Amino acid sequence: MYYEIHGEGEPAICMGGWGTYCHGGERHIARGLTDRYQVLVIDYRGIGESDDDLGVPATMALHAADVIGLLDYLGWRNVHFVGLVGMGACIAQEVAISRPDLVRSMVNMGAWAHCDAYLHDQLELFRDIHRECGFFTFQKHVCVMSFLPDYYNASRDRLLGPQGPWSELRDRYPAHARLVEACLRHDTRERLGAIRAPTLVVHAEHDIVTSPRYTQALEQLIPGAKGVMMTGVAHVLAGREQKAAFSQLLLDFLARH
Repeated sequence: MYYEIHGEGEPAICMGGWGTYCHGGERHIARGLTDRYQVLVIDYRGIGESDDDLGVPATMALHAADVIGLLDYLGWRNVHFVGLVGMGACIAQEVAISRPDLVRSMVNMGAWAHCDAYLHDQLELFRDIHRECGFFTFQKHVCVMSFLPDYYNASRDRLLGPQGPWSELRDRYPAHARLVEACLRHDTRERLGAIRAPTLVVHAEHDIVTSPRYTQALEQLIPGAKGVMMTGVAHVLAGREQKAAFSQLLLDFLARH
């Protein structure tokens, strides 16, 4: 399992969707986070430099066990969990339920408690397009779904191609399929009430993948959770103003806890 630690201060872990903040990806971490916190980032199983055991069923609990094992190895406790744009937030839920001693606070954005048929088929479709049409068709589809039209139009040449978003999945379809499988199986509806960590749930107004339909359910199911709606935001934060607004929201929440 590959990991990196950036910055100094109290411990935090930042996890995203089907990608990594390692290998230079730390530049995408919320602005100012590594100035105030010691931030752990990881390669999920099968991507980057982390290996995988294909004989083990892919579940969110498996990824949570990876994180728990790493935190125990590092001797970290009372960690701020920042989960963004997909499965990183779902992993945080699993850790907060099973090992509350590890979680000082939790941020969930672009997440869900379970997949209804609509979200299930969207995530499955991402996988199927990658398998049937190749990585670059998948990349174009997921970018169209994840960014606002104006940003996509202005940034298309930078978004699409070998160095664009989700490039960690290029030539790694089996790893992508297993990440999707873990997402499809995730279901914490009956267990979220056990979470005691202070929780911030961020709703992205124009997210058409993990929309407020799913994040608002998290806010309702996690005791004491605080929800904030970010207007004008799609699945992925994009542009200087959106990133600055989120960074301030995040740092203010962490400072209170």
